[in-house]
Amino acid sequence: MCGIVGYIGHRQAYPVIIKGLERLEYRGYDSAGVALFDEGEISLSKTKGKVADLKRISEASSNIQGMCGIGHTRWATHGIPDDLNAHPHFSNSGNLVIVHNGIIENYDAIKKALIGRGYTFHSETDTEVLINLIEDVKKNEQVKLGKAVQIALQQVVGAYAIAVFDKSKPDEIIVAKLGSPLAIGVGEEEFFIASDASPFIEYTNNAIYLEDEQMAIVRLGRDIKVRQIENDALVTPYVQELEMSLEQIEKGGYDHFMLKEIHEQPEVIKDTYRGRMIVNEGIVKMASIDDHLEKFLNANRIIIVACGTSWHAGLVAEYIFEDLARVPVEVEYASEFRYRNPIITSKDVVIAISQSGETADTLAAIKLAKENGAFVYGVCNVVGSSIARETNSGAYTHAGPEIGVASTKAFTTQITVLALIALKLASEKGTVSKSELHQKLAELESMPRKIEEALKVDDHVKYISSIYKDAANFLYLGRGYNFPVALEGALKLKEISYIHAEGYPAAEMKHGPIALIDEQMPVVVIATKKGHYEKIISNIQEIKSRSGKIIAIVTEGDEDVRALADHVIEVPETSEALSPLVNTIPLQLLSYHIAVMRGCNVDQPRNLAKSVTVE
Repeated sequence: MCGIVGYIGHRQAYPVIIKGLERLEYRGYDSAGVALFDEGEISLSKTKGKVADLKRISEASSNIQGMCGIGHTRWATHGIPDDLNAHPHFSNSGNLVIVHNGIIENYDAIKKALIGRGYTFHSETDTEVLINLIEDVKKNEQVKLGKAVQIALQQVVGAYAIAVFDKSKPDEIIVAKLGSPLAIGVGEEEFFIASDASPFIEYTNNAIYLEDEQMAIVRLGRDIKVRQIENDALVTPYVQELEMSLEQIEKGGYDHFMLKEIHEQPEVIKDTYRGRMIVNEGIVKMASIDDHLEKFLNANRIIIVACGTSWHAGLVAEYIFEDLARVPVEVEYASEFRYRNPIITSKDVVIAISQSGETADTLAAIKLAKENGAFVYGVCNVVGSSIARETNSGAYTHAGPEIGVASTKAFTTQITVLALIALKLASEKGTVSKSELHQKLAELESMPRKIEEALKVDDHVKYISSIYKDAANFLYLGRGYNFPVALEGALKLKEISYIHAEGYPAAEMKHGPIALIDEQMPVVVIATKKGHYEKIISNIQEIKSRSGKIIAIVTEGDEDVRALADHVIEVPETSEALSPLVNTIPLQLLSYHIAVMRGCNVDQPRNLAKSVTVE
């Protein structure tokens, strides 16, 4: 949610900031703006709409000079999406300017106090309140901007990543974070500020990721000073070398990032398991598990916390862990878990899953679990992210940057990591035989090839999409391991095509959803031959007898379902435990093609953000 870009150095700031904002569009936003410093003055351009609208407005003004500036893409929280509420925001004096990602929860009380001291406000945002609080502190305490930011942030409640500039100090930008990500790119006599590294990867691969409740003074010609906000203690910043490349964040000839990322899955799954298993010896090697093996082997249960697509991956993992490793598993929405006073003990292992590693609810769940003595293990994609730093141990998925808001390769690589952990524990506990372990690892190794085969149905899926693109509703059904896949397929469709869709366990259809079925209702049934195949055929017959339109995902060569379904999409035969990795592919393609045919913005669906960093 929201995107921050800043620059100070020897280049013109405007091109760096605009290109950076374009790279952050995937985070979701409704307005954009940029403030530039040149010859003692700050020029401001901002507008409701897209970065393209901002470019048109700012370039028409011809006032885009300056080697220092900050920019922003806003996702509305306080105040409607409009030009006034767009960032950046000025203080009353016009000397200070800020961009802000997050929510200041006590902004109203602060605003009333500032109004009582003569301040006026032009927007409905909590951000304008914050910049005026900083100005008030700076004026009354007679301190420099950095100290004023520090004092002001000690008075606010909420989450933030901010960049603040004072036109009387043209050689520095103050940044700080709590609960929202912020990275500082370190170049040669120049610095970059961004919500993630994608805006500055072409200029430098060195970055500092601020920890929560830290602030930094980014000053030209000087080392970056990082301090703890609470006690003013100096912190030695860790400069991290980035693994991301510029090529990874470009479309590479595909029409959309989502399509590119769907097609990247064979390679990124290979990257995810590479070095973590020795198939011919039946060995899973994960130092993050080996170093804490007793925690896992002695756990009373595993609690998985996640949101959205990551929650669906957790549901698949529940089946895998319980089936193979014989350990009880509970899967929780992080957003509910954090608020319901859950029973957690030191005998629990909590696995937190998040593509971005910045999901606010999941981070709060991690904090709660740690406070109650649980061992917390993180599964995320972004190196150096907050979840990677806050957990006791963890594993990266190595999916590479995922730009499309609707997660695809994140889902399959998360399942891959979780399957590896389950197989590791099953091997250590002796709950699978050596031969079964070899077979499962060999099949996991074959997943990239099988997914490549599954991707070959693309043209057929496109044809089916053309038939159902105008449907008002979809129903997705699956059993066992593929019930979470049905949930994920439905989520993908409604996320990017705006068609109402529901995922259900197929056995629950007769307990309510069957009332919805008529000749206008497309029903996607995951009917591959592993698991409860005969039961699924019975469900299909029930749908058919009520004139429902059946789109069935089937194992190659299946004739029984073909005789019943209106459309079949074939996938390679796969064991039940790993079938979600293959069966989700045609569902991703189905949602993609329907969305494109409906004219939807596939990579940036309305009202959604890639990383939900606020509640």
